[in-house]
Amino acid sequence: MQTLTPIDPAHDILRTERQPLDAIFRPRTVAVVGASERAGSVGRTLLWNLISHPFGGTVYPVNPKRHSVLGIQAHPSLAAVPEQVDLAVIATPAEAVPAVVTECVEAGVKGAIIISAGFKETGEHGIALEQQILEEAHRGQMRIIGPNCLGVMNPHLGLNATFASAMANPGNVAFISQSGALCTSILDWSFHENVGFSAFISIGSMLDVSWGDLIDYLGDDPHTQSIVIYMESIGNARSFLSAAREVALTKPIIVINAGRTEAAAQAAASHTGSLAGSDQVLSAAFRRCGVLRVDSIDDLFNMAAVLAKQPRPKGKRLTILTNAGGPGVLTTDALIGEGGELAPLSSGTIQALDQVLPQHWSHGNPIDILGDADANRYAQSLCTALEEPNSDGLLIVLTPQAMSDPTGTASSIASYLKSPSAMALPPKPILASWMGGESVSKGAEILNQADIFTFPYPDTAAHIFNNMWRYSYNLQGIYETPALPDESDQVVARREQAAQLLSKALEEDRTLLTEWESKQILKIYDIPTIDTRIATTPEDAITAAEAIGFPVVLKLHSNTITHKTDVGGVKLNLRDQDAIKEAFDQIHTSVSEKVGVQHFQGVTVQPMIRLEGYELIIGSSLDPQFGPVLLFGLGGQLVEVFRDSALALPPLTTTLARRMMEQTQIYGALQGVRGRKAVDLQALEQLLVHFSQLVVEQPRIKEIDINPLLASSESLLALDARIILHESALDEVDLPKPAIRPYPIQYVSPWITQASIAVTIRPIRPEDEPLIIQFHQTLSEESIYLRYFHLIKLNQRVAHERLIRICFNDYDREIALVVDHQDPETHTHQILGVGRLSKLHGINEAEFGMLVNDHWQGQGIGTELLGRLIQIGRDEGLDRIQATILSDNQAMQHICRKQGFQLHPQIAEGIVQAQIDL
Repeated sequence: MQTLTPIDPAHDILRTERQPLDAIFRPRTVAVVGASERAGSVGRTLLWNLISHPFGGTVYPVNPKRHSVLGIQAHPSLAAVPEQVDLAVIATPAEAVPAVVTECVEAGVKGAIIISAGFKETGEHGIALEQQILEEAHRGQMRIIGPNCLGVMNPHLGLNATFASAMANPGNVAFISQSGALCTSILDWSFHENVGFSAFISIGSMLDVSWGDLIDYLGDDPHTQSIVIYMESIGNARSFLSAAREVALTKPIIVINAGRTEAAAQAAASHTGSLAGSDQVLSAAFRRCGVLRVDSIDDLFNMAAVLAKQPRPKGKRLTILTNAGGPGVLTTDALIGEGGELAPLSSGTIQALDQVLPQHWSHGNPIDILGDADANRYAQSLCTALEEPNSDGLLIVLTPQAMSDPTGTASSIASYLKSPSAMALPPKPILASWMGGESVSKGAEILNQADIFTFPYPDTAAHIFNNMWRYSYNLQGIYETPALPDESDQVVARREQAAQLLSKALEEDRTLLTEWESKQILKIYDIPTIDTRIATTPEDAITAAEAIGFPVVLKLHSNTITHKTDVGGVKLNLRDQDAIKEAFDQIHTSVSEKVGVQHFQGVTVQPMIRLEGYELIIGSSLDPQFGPVLLFGLGGQLVEVFRDSALALPPLTTTLARRMMEQTQIYGALQGVRGRKAVDLQALEQLLVHFSQLVVEQPRIKEIDINPLLASSESLLALDARIILHESALDEVDLPKPAIRPYPIQYVSPWITQASIAVTIRPIRPEDEPLIIQFHQTLSEESIYLRYFHLIKLNQRVAHERLIRICFNDYDREIALVVDHQDPETHTHQILGVGRLSKLHGINEAEFGMLVNDHWQGQGIGTELLGRLIQIGRDEGLDRIQATILSDNQAMQHICRKQGFQLHPQIAEGIVQAQIDL
């Protein structure tokens, strides 16, 4: 039976993953290097904090000049410490730190926190010191937080490895900051607001441990329910996006970012380059990985708290229940002003409310239940409002009036929400605003204790709801099953053909492609372009025009000019031969006078298109942190004036393409407006997907514009295109890479089973979810048991929430191969087997798992999949691959032995460990 248990969310018991950061967050022994008796010194404060908050371990001061520090025996060096040190907290001058790190490595220390400042922030010498430290740390596989940081707290353990003045209270929020000063401010604030933390981390300048490392670690931490971040720079963008995308699905990640003002734009050769500001790119990156970006520290912790207490809304429609009209109107303004919507009340809801409310209630949303509403009226209205099918969330507002009972109303609401009838309703978030001071405080406390997040003002609650639905919206876009890509089977040939065209220009020492060359690249990627022909003489232009059909357009054909209209290089609506001759001469003369005749290589001839659709722009330019960035929006000559555009990171799926379009104003018009037919949005999605494939598959492209792309109900047509390349001197390995790893096409190849059946073995895609559902329908209970070590019902195995973990691979973290068989008669696809290679956090190893369709076992599929996974491991630079197998699974053990695995039986009862070093 060719089955093997994989790394899978449904089966965590047998995971062998180690956590290298445990040495920092859960140490058994801590050495303070630079411990001091001097009052007010960092070394003294660090030692005092560690010994004042017992964490179940031992603390050793290290100071060669003292026999004891704070009454504890000191040691002259790490080598002199009598037991193995897990964590070294270093508070020495910067010049001494490299030698201390060398000591750590030689003593086998696996974690360090460098408190010291004086590194890259001081210039070249500081950078050189950091490089020495990093080289030594890598030699000993030691992880470092810092330098220039406050330190780390683990409040649940009692570990305070910081020089802060107090220890954080334990809680469920992990806080990470690049600013040590902000850490101390937040710590003081937390005591006043009674906020607790699962971890409190000052990350410093991120020499080694980065955002991605910490997000991965906290994602596995059972005490952490949400992660809040103060960020000044993103560092390793690819690591951050990969970790955040993995964790955000189960634990909210909320970020406030400093320096949001847009830096002065550099001169750009393309429209896209001038539109894509760095801050907008950062927002696009956060959307792409499911991170919620907020604008204030208040929002940072409000969102962490409310998402821990309430379910995420499925949409943006809010129901407002209030006893006063004014707050309802103000709340509506706040809601709609930030993109939210009022939930329309169904006729059934209105009829039900008529039965429990006075005649003059508002009969709409906001539901004004009038100023004399008592606790019973609130509860009855709440009961009905929660059942409204058009609503995604509920906000309850109370203003203290003569007849109001804030405390009794809160108790009544809390009691109802615990009732069986309320618990049976579909989950949706419930927020509250008890307006007023002391008179409503007890009621607000009752609601908060019932997990109903309560605000002093309802417009703040509306703002938080808008943040909540945006968070859900971003996650849905990432994990919504997209449509199958409409792509050619000749993917490799497509890449090579386009690459040859680009290489030809570089061989001619050109980085700017002509319009004709740019359109040829678009055609290769199935992006429809207008018929474009090159003419070097007026006679050639006339011949081309007669072949195309009048009227035509003449445009400058140049190896060097990017914006043709700036040099008089465009002539429209030419209806005969004389007009073409005159236009040709005018373009030649204008270019010669304005920039020189050497910039004129002829003209292109194109049909004159009546612009009865919408002019759009699609483009890509480079961001220094995130690599290629895609742009979509309103195009034409005034593209920089209207600036109606959205950014996204490639690669795109059809779902992500639609999300990108939805962020623009022009999207509303594309759906059809004022009698105009809608644009074929599905075709536009596919075009954006193809464009993103072009961007990630051709790294030689630096910037690319399609402007305008004419979109109408009949067609999509690229009227103009511009491509700029990187300099030829830039090596392939040095070319900017996408921040999100694209589909690893190098692992796609055909194969023949032992029964001579042709299949394709390829990495899994999000679009495969329907095929994976069909695949699970073919599996026997025996295969399921051997795969997961216990039986799992079919409806659980094929639930979307589970399959997104299987189909939506982050190819930096795991690569699942599927055996794809296409029926030669029906052309339908069937998955025959799946093999998965999952990298382990923090170490250069992976675990693999495998499952083969029962009807196709015995045809060598398992052996072939395992062999390919081993080769992928080598290609990805892994040191080891391992797996856990049931002792009863003799067939899988046999396959592992054939592929060179060592088997270690009985690591637990009925369990075998397989391992191969690469």
